[in-house]
Amino acid sequence: MIYITKFAEGFMNLFQTGAETFISWVTGIVPVVLMLLVLMNTLTAMLGEERVTKIAKASSKNVFTRYLILPFVATFMLGNPMSFTLGRFLPEFYKPSFYAVTAQANHTSNGLFPHINPGELFIYLGVAQGITTLGLNQMDLAVRYLLVGLVMNFVGGVVTDYTTKYVCKQQGITLSKETKVIH
Repeated sequence: MIYITKFAEGFMNLFQTGAETFISWVTGIVPVVLMLLVLMNTLTAMLGEERVTKIAKASSKNVFTRYLILPFVATFMLGNPMSFTLGRFLPEFYKPSFYAVTAQANHTSNGLFPHINPGELFIYLGVAQGITTLGLNQMDLAVRYLLVGLVMNFVGGVVTDYTTKYVCKQQGITLSKETKVIH
């Protein structure tokens, strides 16, 4: 009988923990993401969809602005997960690559800019603690993490472009490289 009781308590504890996590999201990350979404949509409305689309089109023409500058600005200004929404203004062909680069940039910029991805800061801090224990400078690690991340994220974007091109050819799909105004 005691085993059944322990099992029932553990089972209910699982759902109580899930409910506590859900409540922490509702009072923590959900309002922040909602406010960032409102900000982005407000700026887009104030600037106009056409202007924002022109900026995205201009950035999509150059591989460096597309995979170095735009993802960095998106992650720095909007953080994770809102940074992905900036990709909606890019041509369809470049969206997979933008997503890949931005997903990686949300992690590799975290050492210098912890506001980008605070939910995963513990990973960086775990590595940084080891560096500090060795008597090394934690800021050197953060800068190197960012610089190596920028290079590798860029490479990831270019590789994803080739992958996208290959899969489109294989599947007989044509994705536009031209930006369209979203309504």
